Amino acid sequence: MELVKDLEKAGAEIVDVSLPMTDYAIAMYYIIATAEASSNLARFDGVRFGMRDKEAKTLNDMYSQTRSAGFGEEVQRRIILGTYVLSAGYYDAYYKKALQVRRLLKQNFEQAYKKCDVILSPTTPSTAFKLNEKTSDPLAMYLSDVYTVSANLTGNCAISVPVGTDKDEMPIGAQLQANDFDEGLLLKLSQFIHNNIHF
Repeated sequence: MELVKDLEKAGAEIVDVSLPMTDYAIAMYYIIATAEASSNLARFDGVRFGMRDKEAKTLNDMYSQTRSAGFGEEVQRRIILGTYVLSAGYYDAYYKKALQVRRLLKQNFEQAYKKCDVILSPTTPSTAFKLNEKTSDPLAMYLSDVYTVSANLTGNCAISVPVGTDKDEMPIGAQLQANDFDEGLLLKLSQFIHNNIHF
């Protein structure tokens, strides 16, 4: 990657770090995030919180029509997945296990930050896809988050900076991650890249 060479020329010391638990980050994230979405959004039933479908004739209709009208397709998908993850018999197998693996991921990053100040990676595995191109394939969209979900899971700070375009003039981003509360470092490095490195 040209950015790595440019940073090295500018005086950065480049070191390799090992983050083996990132192989499980997508699975972890979509278990934890959907479970939390299901739990947090359960209160928006139209009785005490959220909008209410005024046309419903029965209580069951009111619940189903309210939640259908009040949440978009993707939110409904995540609520259903999260409800499954949290259901009896699956809580320990999925949600509890994902929380345990998240702790191991956090430990990977803590070890990495003993060797470096910032971790550089692509923001996404590819440049942007066309509008609505992947809506029929949510799994493909979820996999696009492979590099970014680790920051959500660990609480590390992260930022994406533009670093050029591909042959079709689609933007390419680089993600910078740093340890907890090192946002200032990321902002300074991002500004340095923006001001001094030209793609």
